[in-house]
Amino acid sequence: MALRVALDANRYGDFCRGDEAVVLAVRRAREIVLPFVVLAELRAGFRSGTRARQNERTLGRFLASERVSVLFADEATTHIYAALFADLRRAGTPIPTNDLWIAALVVQYDLVLLSRDQHFDRLPQLPRR
Repeated sequence: MALRVALDANRYGDFCRGDEAVVLAVRRAREIVLPFVVLAELRAGFRSGTRARQNERTLGRFLASERVSVLFADEATTHIYAALFADLRRAGTPIPTNDLWIAALVVQYDLVLLSRDQHFDRLPQLPRR
């Protein structure tokens, strides 16, 4: 079964460094999505580092793939965000705001999230690898 995956910033970095498991998951994916928040986090990190131009070129090549797209929030996303936020707040287990946007998009578009962040485990409705 071909997956539709969303990459978190840490897994994009793992992919670029050649992490075998992530490279294999990306190769097998039918569609690879970068949530807009991940794209912003990556570019913020690039600007904070010493290899901004090289990293931006690498990202540009990645984004040029026909299987890769950037996913933006819409009004429906805000409802999912609000529901997830309320669930996490009731449970006393909030997660960072950017990651909540990522989670909302993953749920909305029925994606599988590739991330190392363990706080995503607090969201059982979020498929992960």
